[in-house]
Amino acid sequence: MPRTTALAGKVVMDPNAGGKVQAMVAGRLEAGPQGLPSVGQAVKKGDVLAYVSPSTDQIERSNQMAQLAELHAARALVEKRLARLKELADTVPRKEIEAAESELASLRARSKAIGGGLNARDVLTAPVSGVIASTNAVSGQVVDARELVFEIVDPKRLRVEALSYDPEIAADVASASLAVGDQRIPLTFIGAARSLREQALPLTFAAEGEALAFLAVGQPVEVFVQSRSTQQGVSVPAASVLKNSANQTIVWVKTAPERFESRTVTIAPLDGVNIAVTSGLEAGERVASRAATLINQIR
Repeated sequence: MPRTTALAGKVVMDPNAGGKVQAMVAGRLEAGPQGLPSVGQAVKKGDVLAYVSPSTDQIERSNQMAQLAELHAARALVEKRLARLKELADTVPRKEIEAAESELASLRARSKAIGGGLNARDVLTAPVSGVIASTNAVSGQVVDARELVFEIVDPKRLRVEALSYDPEIAADVASASLAVGDQRIPLTFIGAARSLREQALPLTFAAEGEALAFLAVGQPVEVFVQSRSTQQGVSVPAASVLKNSANQTIVWVKTAPERFESRTVTIAPLDGVNIAVTSGLEAGERVASRAATLINQIR
């Protein structure tokens, strides 16, 4: 069996299957067309989650409105002048008509830009498809620029980050897994960091599957990293390994009908669901794998 090392890790977001929704400007939060989404709600890429009405200073807003009024007045004068020039098209040079048309187009574009800036809202859309992992949104809430409003994850695609205090482990990774209840989730090794974090080397693994629905981002997990080197032993379910009154590691072996004997064993991690017994068992022995705790209660 492969020699295995158990590492402490945590579930993190897959950057290709998750995303964060942040406000680009400071303002007041407003509900989207379907209302504000709640935690656990499924969303699709491009869905409008909320709006942010920008908060502007009163003096600045007054200056913009005054500038917009000046542009409207100037546009009205240019429209009248252009109409007169077109009536005199036979006697007026063509370049004057073209200059008036260009000036009118410029005034219209400037008016549209300033008017859109006064009434525009920052649209918060879902960057990916998934479910809402966290939300800090309340209708009418005032948010700052770059403030996190929603966090979206794909529950079937997550990543696991484990910390290794031995750099040699990262160079000898054959496979990895973690256990969720009685299910074993295989992990794909992506790579190791090239800088230490709190004297440990972060290892990144990718995970996919239905069992990931029971995990949450930030949840601590135990990652079992299997190396290319091997060891001799017997694989038994994790539920078979117990502790006796002397705090020794034991398993219960069935020696005869309705007769079980405890065997002191030496164990090593394997894959989370199973444990490797490296000594204490012989070939052909039958080990209690279910409800072994009930046998352990008999005195």
